[in-house]
Amino acid sequence: MKTVIVYDSAFGNTKAIADTLVSRLGSKATAVPVDRFDARQIRAGDLLVIGSPINGWRPTPKITKALVELAARGLSGVRAAAFDTRVKLFIHGDAAKKITRTLKAAGASIVTGPMAFYVKGSEGPLLGGETERAASWAGDLIASLKDRGSPGTV
Repeated sequence: MKTVIVYDSAFGNTKAIADTLVSRLGSKATAVPVDRFDARQIRAGDLLVIGSPINGWRPTPKITKALVELAARGLSGVRAAAFDTRVKLFIHGDAAKKITRTLKAAGASIVTGPMAFYVKGSEGPLLGGETERAASWAGDLIASLKDRGSPGTV
């Protein structure tokens, strides 16, 4: 089983979270910018994590396009999770929740709920402690895979 983290990042904040996840998930994990992602890379048994900044209350157009391509191929047997980066406001969009719904509708098995990571202002940087939260979330991903009887390492 491999882990592919697909992300879009305008100011480097979502990339920083993706890189943190890779460092915690191990040698079979890779972070791929959405521009270089090929949906054919994903196979049953893989873990697919999608990350996007919130853009107009939803995932970026590039992530949305990648999700359409993934849905067209189907994600049966793929395990998945989603995260977004956002400004910490009372009212905000929820890209991770929208991504999660799309992944599930495409047939993926969602291993954990959507996760939000917070930035200061529209361009960032990430708020203090967010990369540590990402490392902790990666641990949650590993644990949920083990709970589901996943063979091999992440």
